[in-house]
Amino acid sequence: MRDMRTSFLLLAALLFATPALAQVDISGEWGRNNHEDQPHRGPGAELGDYTGMPINAVARQWAESWDASILSQPEQQARPHPAQYSMRGPQPNMRIQKIVDPVTARLIAYTLAGFFGRADRVIWMDGRPHPSEYAEHTWGGFSTGEWVDGQLVVTTTHMKQSFVNRNGVPSSHKGVMTEWFIRHGDRITVIVMVDDPVYLEEPVVRTNDFIWNPGQNVGAGAPFETVDELGDKPRGWVPHWPIGTRHTGFAEHWDLPFDATRGGAESLYPEYVKKIQEMMKATPPASASAAVQ
Repeated sequence: MRDMRTSFLLLAALLFATPALAQVDISGEWGRNNHEDQPHRGPGAELGDYTGMPINAVARQWAESWDASILSQPEQQARPHPAQYSMRGPQPNMRIQKIVDPVTARLIAYTLAGFFGRADRVIWMDGRPHPSEYAEHTWGGFSTGEWVDGQLVVTTTHMKQSFVNRNGVPSSHKGVMTEWFIRHGDRITVIVMVDDPVYLEEPVVRTNDFIWNPGQNVGAGAPFETVDELGDKPRGWVPHWPIGTRHTGFAEHWDLPFDATRGGAESLYPEYVKKIQEMMKATPPASASAAVQ
């Protein structure tokens, strides 16, 4: 009986002392690796480029009315990138840090730092629930994580109304984001899925790749400084494009039918290629139409 009790205590001690085998260390300094789509993530998506976006009609109208000059408003100049987009670019080069209980050494949370505008994030790993839907919404949202088959699965709610692309494609405060952090050697792939019942017909799914960079130092955040960039405009003026504006420049540049650039869930699937081919047979590319006009 004593031997059985001793064996049980040893087994219990081993279980408590050994971390779950499914966990992988993702902490450290990570640099972004986006050379293939740098024009889309650095300067940002072109106005009128909604390809690959499963947006609905409401989101499309919002995006077509959006004017980049709105970022000149003082209250917009200090706007950070939201959680729905912050992994995308042009930053982050980020630091992932573990927060552990000083007594039990149990993992409490991960902190993610280095995002544009320093809307840094906390991923709670201690099993706490998400707050009420009436709780405060922030740029970083409220994130909880769990380990599933060696992948850190993160669920984020309570995100502010903002954007999923820097060309006006919106996201609402009702959106829910799920992320999968998958480490393979000195790289981390982060799969991001944003499900938004207000603006999306289907979830937006994108991947981001980061490379371990132990010599990197994210450092402290620098405060924004706002200046008057709209001195020649009347007080209260809001930059915008009138409802019904057709941004044809992107389609004209790439010789695409205009309708093929307007997004929607069906445009995500391979079968949509056939529809584009039918469009090109029925109507000339946007550049040809513009030349005729």
